[in-house]
Amino acid sequence: MKKQKVLFIDRDGTIIKETTDEKIDSFKKLVFYPKALVSLHKIAKKLDFELVMITNQDGLGTAYFPENTFWPVQNFVVDTFKNEGVAFKAIYIDKTFPKDNVSTRKPNTGLLTSYFSEQYDLENSFMIGDRLTDMELAKNFGGKGIFINDKTHLGTNEITVKREELDSHIALETSDWNKIYKFLKKV
Repeated sequence: MKKQKVLFIDRDGTIIKETTDEKIDSFKKLVFYPKALVSLHKIAKKLDFELVMITNQDGLGTAYFPENTFWPVQNFVVDTFKNEGVAFKAIYIDKTFPKDNVSTRKPNTGLLTSYFSEQYDLENSFMIGDRLTDMELAKNFGGKGIFINDKTHLGTNEITVKREELDSHIALETSDWNKIYKFLKKV
């Protein structure tokens, strides 16, 4: 039986642009990351990866970040990708803050336990994200990272290892989704 490869994909800063306050709580703040729709469409149609969204949404459900401001935007993003032929097999959202130090918050693997089975090929799976915590998650699940590095939000304060320890787990560093598609086509 052939094992399934997975693309774990971050949301903010990866498929939609990050904001300075780090919460997309209105449509005014929503901007799709350039070429993400087209490239993910090609990935979904032409490559053999299961697509999974995994995102930290600090304080979602609190007065700081009420859920009623999050879900309309989240549903619109997911529906927009679905309308372009990109269906996420699963969507995982961690609502905690970094200080909570929980197993489900990236770079920890608590949300991904169902993928630690013989059904999945994590060694040949990728985490696509814009922060070093995403690259550390790739290291932690035994795969590789694709680092969307536009130098805005590197997430260095949340990684538990030195940046140099992540370099061998970063398979591609770019801010161009078309390059991501071309890279994945070759693996």
